[in-house]
Amino acid sequence: MNPKQEVVNHILAHRTESPMTEADAFAPANIALCKYWGKRDTELNLPVTSSLSLSLGSLGSQCHLSFCEERHQVVLNDEPLDPNSPFVVRLSQYLDLFRRDTDRYYRVETLNTIPTAAGFASSASGFASTVLALDKLHGWCLSEIELSILARLGSGSACRSLWQGFVEWHAGETETGMDCFAQPITTAWPELRIGLLVLEAGKKPIGSREAMQRTVETSPLYASWPHKVAADIQIIRKAIEENNFEALGAAAESNALTMHATMMGATPAVVYWLPESVETMHRVWKLRREGLPLYFTMDAGPNVKLLFLDKDRQHVEEHFPDLLVAQ
Repeated sequence: MNPKQEVVNHILAHRTESPMTEADAFAPANIALCKYWGKRDTELNLPVTSSLSLSLGSLGSQCHLSFCEERHQVVLNDEPLDPNSPFVVRLSQYLDLFRRDTDRYYRVETLNTIPTAAGFASSASGFASTVLALDKLHGWCLSEIELSILARLGSGSACRSLWQGFVEWHAGETETGMDCFAQPITTAWPELRIGLLVLEAGKKPIGSREAMQRTVETSPLYASWPHKVAADIQIIRKAIEENNFEALGAAAESNALTMHATMMGATPAVVYWLPESVETMHRVWKLRREGLPLYFTMDAGPNVKLLFLDKDRQHVEEHFPDLLVAQ
């Protein structure tokens, strides 16, 4: 049996259904401060390391889920998608894991309030909102850990998109992945802000999955990545506990640059940066030298995310007027 199907069957084994006709759910996108890059199991999306993220408030995916006949239907931002497109095929294979009635399919209508496939974790919020909607539609009443595990089967970082605020994804050790899930960090930090700079809203030239696997298999720099994560995640955890912005910003920025360095060491090299990405980094460094506490992070894409405190928001927005601040 497919390993993913085994996990789904295990979680749903003793669940009774009281299905509704339709269900709605929202999940925020999340930006990793300590990155997820590399899998120990590509089928189950089990990561090599743990990771830690910050969710983006109202920026994410709203999913409306209902039943239909003959085949799955997917509508993204009010546009029906080609059933044969790679994304719909991937989502359909995921939805098939939950079909107990082989004559019943799903209609998924998703609205993204964040650019799709541009390095803003839209797949994370998309799969997370789908899992939450599935739970409501079928009336399973799953636990948060079970929902996180199921979301991970669709997209690794989706397991972190079930909550607002800080979330840590535990890498786990078992082959089944039942100890591999995310949990929220309850520490509040209301002054912390994250803003998105959309330098390129189009689809990435290489998807995260392919880029990640290429890096793991061919980059000689990847061997040091788990050690970097182990150190950074401890620093970031402590910084969150103490609301130490400089420590958090410095560790998040260093972690992101190291991740991109491992990609550049791959064969062929994976380079998401655009000239505008590099120019933005230099602007941040210059402003920081001039006394503005400002840091950046980047995921698998050219776009830059800025970290700052609310007291400095006006100053930051003066220098970056196109900044989209998560609320």
